Amino acid sequence: MTNIRTNVVLDRDLVEDAKSLTGIKTTRGVIDEALHLLVRLRKQEQTRALRGKLHWEGNLETSRLSRFEPEGASHETSG
Repeated sequence: MTNIRTNVVLDRDLVEDAKSLTGIKTTRGVIDEALHLLVRLRKQEQTRALRGKLHWEGNLETSRLSRFEPEGASHETSG
């Protein structure tokens, strides 16, 4: 992570509301949290935009079962 130094003019009431609602004590902390949230939300939007545009072949039920195998159970067949 590379830091940058900047000076910005912020809405004091908005910053104080953000601090109060989040429990974050510093303005820098509020700005960092806001930027992380903004980036995360925009990435989610980009991912949602792909809905219905990707082709997938497979068996969803088999995929789900193979992810969570109960203790002691095995998919191997004896023989």
